Amino acid sequence: MADETGTTAAMYRRFATLEAPGASPLYERLASGVASDRELLALLDGLPPAKRQPNLLFAAVRYVTGTPSGYDGFRDALFEHRDTVVATMLARRTQTNEPARCAALYPLLASLPQPLALLEVGASAGLCLMPDRYAYTYTPTHDSPAPNSSTHNGPARDGHLFGAVDSPLRLRCVVEGAPPPHLTHPGPITVAWRAGIDLNPLDVTDPDDVRWLRTLVWPEQQERLHRLETAIGLARENPPPVVRGDLNDRLTEVAAQAPPHATLVVYHTAVLYYVNDEGRAAFADQLARLGCHWIGQETEGILPQITARLPRPHPDGPLMYVLSLDGRPVAFSALHGGRLHWV
Repeated sequence: MADETGTTAAMYRRFATLEAPGASPLYERLASGVASDRELLALLDGLPPAKRQPNLLFAAVRYVTGTPSGYDGFRDALFEHRDTVVATMLARRTQTNEPARCAALYPLLASLPQPLALLEVGASAGLCLMPDRYAYTYTPTHDSPAPNSSTHNGPARDGHLFGAVDSPLRLRCVVEGAPPPHLTHPGPITVAWRAGIDLNPLDVTDPDDVRWLRTLVWPEQQERLHRLETAIGLARENPPPVVRGDLNDRLTEVAAQAPPHATLVVYHTAVLYYVNDEGRAAFADQLARLGCHWIGQETEGILPQITARLPRPHPDGPLMYVLSLDGRPVAFSALHGGRLHWV
């Protein structure tokens, strides 16, 4: 038990020092408190490893008892409602469905032959299955190359709208570096078909599922909450279909439903972390057999064959995904969207 507790404590300490600072002062305090709370660590170590994550614990407590003001209130609420909180953690997953991640997908999707057939694994409520329903603004940093005057369709031009320009949801993204040549002139996205796969699909018309999605947004992040609610409103107009199942079990079956005239694109964000090495290898093998395009957003090391092709790690490594297209890394992208750093 001592080794397991140490591992759990380290996970919460890492969250408190690397992920929460600057993003959620409350979660920073909660994670720091959990890391040194032996009784709470023992409770967590009684759960399956995949159910011990900070985001899952904090969301479950908020879902059951509301948002605490500090660690003492959090701890009291947790132990007062211990059984219900634990039941929520066992039943639910950290299915953060952040539409802002589509800003990293858009240039890659727009560079592929249109129309597209989109298949997202780990799709949650399907909010990232609607990249064609959002508008995008890309703003280069001062040290990024200025866009060529002829590249008016490029994704890096400050203030220029892309995608569904009349959409109520506009996703803003800061861009560093220059995109690869084949991504310099992306045009519009046309989606002929879309579908998702998830172990536990969330329904945008179900109040409890929507409340869980809202609770997964960190407490102080009101802009993220507004994005989520706007995307849910768009999804309710025509909900993207998400089927229940394991990504390896259902991938070939669902992909076969895509229309043959469309370019099949399979993509995922922060999903393969929850799949073991054997499952990741099986997933990659299936993609090769499908002959589709493949877009991944995963942390470094999750897909070693892609990480090995990076020219250098990102200085904010734990806070950035590796964005890849067909097995090649093309950029780093922020965990909750809003930042894109071309390799």
